[in-house]
Amino acid sequence: MTLDKTPRALKAGLEQREAQILGIRACFSKNALRRYSEPRSETEYRLAFSADADRILNSLAYTRYSDKTQVFSLINNDHLTHRVLHVQMLSRVARTIGRYLGLNTDLIEAAAMGHDIGHTPFGHDGERFLSRLTQAAGAGQFHHNLQSMQFLDVIERNGKGWNLTLQTLDAIVCHNGEVHARTLTPAPPRNFADLDTIVRQIRAGTTDDVIPMTMEGCVVRIADTVSYIGRDFEDAVRLNIVTRDQLPGTCRERLGATQGTIVFNLVTDLINTSIDQGSIGFSPRVADALKELKQFNYQFIYKNPLIKRHLTGIEDIFKCLFDRYMNDLIKADGSSVIYSRFLNGMDDSYRLNHSHAEIARDFIAGMTDSYFIRQAPYHLRPVPIDWV
Repeated sequence: MTLDKTPRALKAGLEQREAQILGIRACFSKNALRRYSEPRSETEYRLAFSADADRILNSLAYTRYSDKTQVFSLINNDHLTHRVLHVQMLSRVARTIGRYLGLNTDLIEAAAMGHDIGHTPFGHDGERFLSRLTQAAGAGQFHHNLQSMQFLDVIERNGKGWNLTLQTLDAIVCHNGEVHARTLTPAPPRNFADLDTIVRQIRAGTTDDVIPMTMEGCVVRIADTVSYIGRDFEDAVRLNIVTRDQLPGTCRERLGATQGTIVFNLVTDLINTSIDQGSIGFSPRVADALKELKQFNYQFIYKNPLIKRHLTGIEDIFKCLFDRYMNDLIKADGSSVIYSRFLNGMDDSYRLNHSHAEIARDFIAGMTDSYFIRQAPYHLRPVPIDWV
């Protein structure tokens, strides 16, 4: 008998294997939904979420991860975490969890790879600065998770977007890893109209937190915290901002005092607590220790004035560039970099459906740290410091 090697047969074989190895709470690839039908679907042998991961990996926005701040910026130290490393660590941690829980690791990988693609230059501080400007200009609040969807669904491929699946975009939009939760239970199923409504509500400030609709999305969201919490502490130790002995005793006892032990203990507890459950979460004792570790990081690292010394100058650059690009757009100044490096070649539908403030937002949000600084006037450009 001749083996059928057509793309449709190859994909059917993979879908059958998913049915055999994934658990009942997994999101199966055959249920993936795209906003638009695709002519090449008949010749596509990859499963839908695997194709999503490939599209994200090949996006221009993914390439820019490598020069975006995680927590520490403008410090001459090559061993500090950048955004790209956090994304890779999250992908690894989340896939490990998903594998043990019988979930779809292709969906997990796609969501993990795309979750932070909308981050501005200079991390969460840059996010706050840009949000003030967009609100004042009538473009609503800026949130990096919404911007991730904006890049992948709208801006990439010269304004055509990647046509990612609903499940991947939902997990990206709902990945809020800053909110502490002991357990996460997936929300009821949504459609694209529901997701678009959620985006509008978050930008308008009428909704601030939404739970993913898949178990895979919940894993990515909770693994986001697992991936950054110990690594940020490790970077702070490297810079002598904190010491391991400063960690609260409960954290050291239940989680450990190094990146490796913290991740291992959190992942182990998460898997043991979540197996055969309809939710993802930690045991109460580990959840309490994680909450205490988060509070420690916020107090001694994220809000530490030592690492905020350059931020006044960075905020000045955000305002300078935003005002400059707004004026260039109003004047239709084709010589401006916002035309030559962003708008030229963009699909007409993008210009028609976005205000000047939204276009300036999208251009600035996509910048790497170094490109952002190069656009600033010389007198505003900060100089990296040798940390002592």
